[in-house]
Amino acid sequence: MSRTLTIKNVFGIVILSVLSALVVGTIIASVGIVYLPENDNNITNFLALFIGQGFMVIPLLLFLTARKESFVDRLRIRKLPFPVILSTLVLSLGIIILVDEFDRIASLLFTPPEYLDQLGYMLKFDSFNMAVFLMFGIVVLAPLGEEILFRGFLQKFLEEHWQDVTRAVLVTSLFFAIIHLNPFWLIQIYMLGVILGFLAWRTGSIWAGFILHAANNLVALLFTNYNQVLDDIYTWQGHVAPWILLIGVGCIYVGFNWLNKTTRVYS
Repeated sequence: MSRTLTIKNVFGIVILSVLSALVVGTIIASVGIVYLPENDNNITNFLALFIGQGFMVIPLLLFLTARKESFVDRLRIRKLPFPVILSTLVLSLGIIILVDEFDRIASLLFTPPEYLDQLGYMLKFDSFNMAVFLMFGIVVLAPLGEEILFRGFLQKFLEEHWQDVTRAVLVTSLFFAIIHLNPFWLIQIYMLGVILGFLAWRTGSIWAGFILHAANNLVALLFTNYNQVLDDIYTWQGHVAPWILLIGVGCIYVGFNWLNKTTRVYS
């Protein structure tokens, strides 16, 4: 770790990266609202999300380039062995199922805000091209940028700086949850962030967390567009079907143990 890299520098770069994404996205969305017909706003909103997510890592990459630091080492961009990929996929399936049930319970206890309906409308597959762009933006680009910034850069630095993995994971996850600006999903996002942090620490790579993050976004996107078809198989009385929950618990048990057997902790 460079002697001149401080916790102030690191949080400053993370905040600047997040603000860059928000500012660029807001500018594009505002231009669409002012200059384009109302029926074109969905395309503009998606472009705002797509380009904004891409800008999220630009300040970080420029910062590391100026310091002549290795992206691979600083950002945990290590290849994963095939058994680790498989165990992560199994674990991810179980986690997604259980987090979904938690979200369904939360929706019963608390009334979901109206903006979630608006968000769901923005994520509809209006055409084949829109489906492709949404898949790339939500399933690939967003998880990749967030894993690089939070688990690759911020958490790795905090682990080294504090010499306390648990503290680093918890603080990074809190920051990760807050920047999503979604109070209704704050707990779910925080829980997911903790698991993503564990995967990054355990495997020494952002790719395990990327697999879970991308799979979670993919499932959410598919349910947003095909919920009537999927609900017949997946749900029971408004909840995840008990047999699906059992599969989820089994996947977590098998995936977690398999992952621990096929990895070593990277410093």
